[in-house]
Amino acid sequence: MKGVSYFNKKIEELKRLSRICRGDIIKMTTIAGSGHPAGSMSSIDIYLTLFTFANITPENIDDPRRDRIIVSHGHTSPALYSCLARLGFIDIAELLVGFRKINSPFEGHIERNIPGVEWSTGNLGQGLSAGCGFALASKLHKTNYDTFVVMSDAEQAKGQVGEARRFARKFGLNNLTVIIDNNHFQISGRTEEVMPVRIKENYIADGWEVLEVDGHDFQSLYSAIKKALGDQENPYAIIARTVMGCGVSFMENKADFHGKAATPEECKRALKELGVEDDLEELLRNKDSKKSFTKFNRKDPPQPLIKTGTPKIYEETTHPRAVFGNVLAEIAEMNPQDKIAVFDCDLAGSVKVTKFAEIKPTNFFEAGVSEHTTATTAGALSINGILTLWADFGVFNIDEVYNQLRLNDINNTNLKIIATHLGYNVGPDGKTHHCIDYIGLLRNLFGFKLVIPADPNQTDRIIRYVLNQTGNYVIALTRSKLPIIRNESGKVFFDKDYKFTYGKIDLIREGNDCVLFTMGAMVNQALSAWQALKKDGIGMRIYNISSPLHIDREIITDAAATGCIITYEDHIARTGLGGIIGQIIAENKVSTNFVKLGIENYGGSDNAGRLYRKYGLDSDSLGSFVKKMLQK
Repeated sequence: MKGVSYFNKKIEELKRLSRICRGDIIKMTTIAGSGHPAGSMSSIDIYLTLFTFANITPENIDDPRRDRIIVSHGHTSPALYSCLARLGFIDIAELLVGFRKINSPFEGHIERNIPGVEWSTGNLGQGLSAGCGFALASKLHKTNYDTFVVMSDAEQAKGQVGEARRFARKFGLNNLTVIIDNNHFQISGRTEEVMPVRIKENYIADGWEVLEVDGHDFQSLYSAIKKALGDQENPYAIIARTVMGCGVSFMENKADFHGKAATPEECKRALKELGVEDDLEELLRNKDSKKSFTKFNRKDPPQPLIKTGTPKIYEETTHPRAVFGNVLAEIAEMNPQDKIAVFDCDLAGSVKVTKFAEIKPTNFFEAGVSEHTTATTAGALSINGILTLWADFGVFNIDEVYNQLRLNDINNTNLKIIATHLGYNVGPDGKTHHCIDYIGLLRNLFGFKLVIPADPNQTDRIIRYVLNQTGNYVIALTRSKLPIIRNESGKVFFDKDYKFTYGKIDLIREGNDCVLFTMGAMVNQALSAWQALKKDGIGMRIYNISSPLHIDREIITDAAATGCIITYEDHIARTGLGGIIGQIIAENKVSTNFVKLGIENYGGSDNAGRLYRKYGLDSDSLGSFVKKMLQK
């Protein structure tokens, strides 16, 4: 952070910019006809202080040693964008007419492709979790930058914020400072009436130091930030007392302008009161004339290439989770401290990350029952040049945190999720723990890739492959042990020569009477059915679809030549593999008999085999169904 002498030179300039930025905020939201002007006007002085004195400039935005500023309440984008424009990061003329406009980079909530923006936000309550990820990256890389998170007061009511506070305290993130815009208003009225929160007491209870300042006094803000940075032991929360709509009398302390733009007449009144240039009419006349805008290219650190070791061949029935744990431990031994991090949420033994924790304890982050902050923190860490993994049960790291994964997708993170305990295969834990919808959810996330191994050997290859890939991947593993898939001659199918690539489809068995597409634990069930059908003279071709979100359409159309296609899965049939292949058949106008076999309702508690039999998903039920289908 820049020193006191620099601050003293800048304070009068900041006061001038404060008025100008408030004018920008009102202009751009009025021109757009929507936005959040009043909250932006309460936050602007915080942004000006941070971006003036933190170690971040238009010239060093790609420097790994720069400070990181995370904005959690992304609806204050007018304030952040105006601040960045007036400090030389972006063009003010483009901003004023391009805010919330198609083809413009200046969306309604902040986007990280804008120079100076580190994390796209809008979903309140996630910024502190992201800040923890950036602060962790500084620790792991030993780059010693500081991370600042600017938040609203209303979002302090979210449980994820509490999870993040405790995470920061546990892992000693003394390089993390939170500044809370405490303007006492949210869209439905006063925060104290909508949902009372003891902000100061909550931070203190979780081990943070708390300072309270006037959020419109640059000297007070600067002094508080300097004090926070000078403490090498604690994370700090600075509660900045601000005024909603500060600077314009008819907007101050009114919830109306939280999410409503001023009319042109109101805008002109506000500009006059602020004493800034009124060029609104000219801007309104020309707002549609600009058709193209500056394209920004963000340079994120590349995901590190890691040593992945030598593939292992398994001959015996094995837990895929155990295979993951073995590969992870091997990788931990082979790679340096600053390349890898693993997160757990109180399931280390079940998801097999304990060996890694023993080998690299400073790279293992046990977050307890805090899945929401873990999803965001791990995602933020993953875009900072560190291979980041999070292992958990599928109901927790897919179902429970869908919104956090969606925001990770928007931020183009590089998170590697190991989702275990999927489908009825989970067995006696019952319906609350049967993750039966993960494919359907992940289909909605444009940048996520999903891989489902069929046996221990394919699990080994997939893990070693995925850990050196860029982007968000989910590796889906069963709870139960899986037998080794073998070819017709009894040899290991996924042998030493097998190489996994994303989208690859494996032909497990030949057959011309019907074609079965399956995946994961159901491949072995299908093989048992294949053997029985063969004795009855029925040839069922079996394909293992390990990448269900990326299927070769040609294989589907070729399969239709048999006149019979079946999908078979331990997942909700209409949203999983069956839904995907059914869509391909329809879109390609393929004529064939087609049936989806899968989960139709929540299951009960028992071992996986009994559950499969009860719900018609065991190998005998599959064989009987195929016979009936071919008789039609």
